[in-house]
Amino acid sequence: MSLIRYLIFDLGGTLMRARDDWGPLLDKADAALARSLAQNDIALDAKVFRARLHQYYEQRDKDFQETTYHFVLRELLKELGHVEVAESVLRSALDALYSVTQKNWELESDAAETLAKLKSEGYRTGIFSNAGDDRDVQELIDGFGLRVHLDFVLTSAACFYRKPHPRAFEIALAQWNATPDEAAMIGDSLEADILGAGRAGMTSIWITRRARFKDEDIRRIKPDFSIRKLPELFPTLERIALSREK
Repeated sequence: MSLIRYLIFDLGGTLMRARDDWGPLLDKADAALARSLAQNDIALDAKVFRARLHQYYEQRDKDFQETTYHFVLRELLKELGHVEVAESVLRSALDALYSVTQKNWELESDAAETLAKLKSEGYRTGIFSNAGDDRDVQELIDGFGLRVHLDFVLTSAACFYRKPHPRAFEIALAQWNATPDEAAMIGDSLEADILGAGRAGMTSIWITRRARFKDEDIRRIKPDFSIRKLPELFPTLERIALSREK
C-alpha cells in the first residue's frame, strides 16, 4: 500500500473550538441578521429565520447535500413577499450574523504548530468543513492565519456535498489528484468524518477531545485510529508508515 502523504482535516471540533454555549449567541446572531435586513426595509422575525434553518438542518442531515444559508434566507424572503432582494443585501445580512458567531470560535492551541510541522515533514494538508456558508469559513481560516499551512480549504457550501457523502471526499482528494489509500481524514465526528472516510477508502483518525457521540455510534462506527490531541498525529502516522512498509 502507498504511504499516507495527504491529510484532510475537519475544522470545527478538530482545529477550532467554541468558547461558549451557542444558544444565546445564536439568538444574538439572528437578531443581527434581522437588523441588517431592516435597514433595507425588509422585516424578518429572527425566530422565523431560525425555525427555517432547523428545517434545513434536518434535510441536509438526510441527503448530505448543502443548500446553504444564502439559499435558505433568499427562499424565506421570497415566501414573505420579498421576491427580488439584491445579492448585496442578502450578503450583508449573513455577514452580520457571522460577525457574531465568528467571535465564538477559537483556534485549538496545538493546531497551527501541528499543521506547520506536518508541512515541514512533507505532508500535504487541506480542510473540508461541513458548513452552510463558504465565506464564513474562509474568513475564519484567514483570521486564524492557517492558510499558509494548507493546500486548500473546501466547504460543503462551495462543493454542494456534505461529509459523509462520498463525493465530498472525492472532491477533496481531487485537489491533489490523490488516491484514497494515500490519504487520511482527521476529524471529531464519527458519522461525518470517520464513517465517511472509511466508505471512501481512506484511513480515518478520530480526534476525541471535542467529540460528541452516542453509545450506538461508537458500536457502529470504528475509526482506524484514535487520538486525543493533534500532536498525537505524528506517532500515529509513524505507526501507519511502519505497518505499510512490512
